[in-house]
Order: sequence, then C-alpha cells, then structure tokens
Amino acid sequence: MLEIRKLTRTFGEIRAVDDVTFDVHPGMMTGFVGGNGAGKTTTMRMVMGVLGITSGEVHWEGRPITMADRRRFGYMPEERGLYPKQPVLDQLVYLGQLGGMSAQGARQAVLDHLERFNLADRAKDKVEKLSLGNQQRIQIIAAVMRDPICLILDEPFSGLDPLAVDSMAELLRSHTSRGAPVLFSSHQLDLVDRLCDRLVILKSGRVVGAGTRSELESGGTTRYRLALGSDAGWVRNVPGIHVTEVDGATALLEIDTPASAQDLLRAATDRGELREFTPIRPTLSDIYREVTQ
Repeated sequence: MLEIRKLTRTFGEIRAVDDVTFDVHPGMMTGFVGGNGAGKTTTMRMVMGVLGITSGEVHWEGRPITMADRRRFGYMPEERGLYPKQPVLDQLVYLGQLGGMSAQGARQAVLDHLERFNLADRAKDKVEKLSLGNQQRIQIIAAVMRDPICLILDEPFSGLDPLAVDSMAELLRSHTSRGAPVLFSSHQLDLVDRLCDRLVILKSGRVVGAGTRSELESGGTTRYRLALGSDAGWVRNVPGIHVTEVDGATALLEIDTPASAQDLLRAATDRGELREFTPIRPTLSDIYREVTQ
C-alpha cells in the first residue's frame, strides 16, 4: 500500500498541492486525473522524492517511505529522461544497471520488453531516430524493466497508438497481478475509465473525488431517461422533476425524491405514453465535470 497523507507543496504564495490524501492499493490501478495545473505531476514528484514536501507524509507498507523504497519503484516522468544520441539497447541496459541489475539480467529484460512492444528491430537505433510514440515506449520500458514494487507513471499513454495502448495496458496488468500498486495520470478519461480500479480527481491542488467508480457514481447526481409515446415537453411541469434535455418524445431528467418519481410515472401511465424509464450510468467525463465544477 502506498499512502499519501496531507501532502502539501507551496511555491512562494502559490499552494500547488493542498492537503492531498489518498491511497494506492496493492494489485490495483489507480487513475490520477485533473486539469492542467491541478497538481498531479507535483504530487508524483513528491512521492518519488524528486521534489521536496512542504508538509505531509508519504507512507509505504504502513511506515514513512525511504529512499531505499523509492529505488525499487518504477517512475516515469512527464518529460522524457532519455539520452537522444545513445542507442536504445545500450541506454536501457545502463539504466537497468544503475537500478541494481546485472548487465546480463538487464539486457535480457530489455530485449523481452522490446519484443513486447514490437521494437526488437530498433534496439541498435539511437533514441532520436525513433518516433515520439516509440520514444514513449522506451521510457516505459525504463520504468518497468526492474519488476518494481510500485509504479508511478506520469502520462504513460501520451502519444501511443491504439495497439501500443493495448500492449501498455496488458503490461500494467501483469504488474498489478503480482500485487504491485500502480498510479498513473492521464487526460484520456475514457482510457482511465476502462483500465482503473480506483480514481483520484484533483482540482486546484485538492482532492475533489476519490474511490472506485461505483463510489464516485453514488456520490453524484443520478439522471434518468424517460421515453414516451409523444412529445415529452409536459414533463417540465411536474413538481420535483428537473429536465436537462428534451428531444421529441425522450427526456433526460433528475428527480428530487422517490415521491416525485412516482408522480411522474403515474402521470405518464395515465396518459398511456410510458415506454421507458431508465437510470443512466454516467461516463467518467460526467463524473469529472460534476466534481470539478
């Protein structure tokens, strides 16, 4: 378990991260989302010890994290940290050795991961000769090649094509399947929604939503789709019903109380028009917009 407790970082008068608290559970992927400048990168840098903490603590396995712990983490920064003129294989083997791997062990791990990402034929190419998407793959390999005990990844899917996204998702699942906690940030909400077990939503340096998707849904507003046999405009006049959209015979709405719902359904049935009344599962974008407004 990685525990972030009341983490705060100030830059002069600016409070970039403000009392942030959440957990990254073992064997789970946690999506870290928020707008530009919300504090995601700053939080990740503090977790990794790259940036000093103004106040608060980071715990690993129930105790304050140490640099020895962090050395066993896999970290991918938002900005690529690769040497552009060094060959891919040589560079990754070197980085693996810096992390404590033997030269032979690092080489085998690199070759296995290059094969996984369909980059085996680019092993001797210099990094600068690769596309941005392939450079992103190399950066990912650098983060995961040592079988880290925890992964902290800042925008790991940026610039990847759909096939590479699938390969990356499979790779991350292989790490969670052995119990490693994974925290990654992304602006691709549909991808976060598909992959993550838990979500943390940041706004202006503060956590405004955290938990499983179901937990976030339960804390939001439930919307319903009502389909009738004729124009649904009359629904706007039913007390306790808030219509957000009407399109002919279909209305999207919110309901104040169960009694309001019963009044609505009774009125629709009396008119002989009721065809559908269904709760709508919100998208992650809907949840995000609601908690960050």
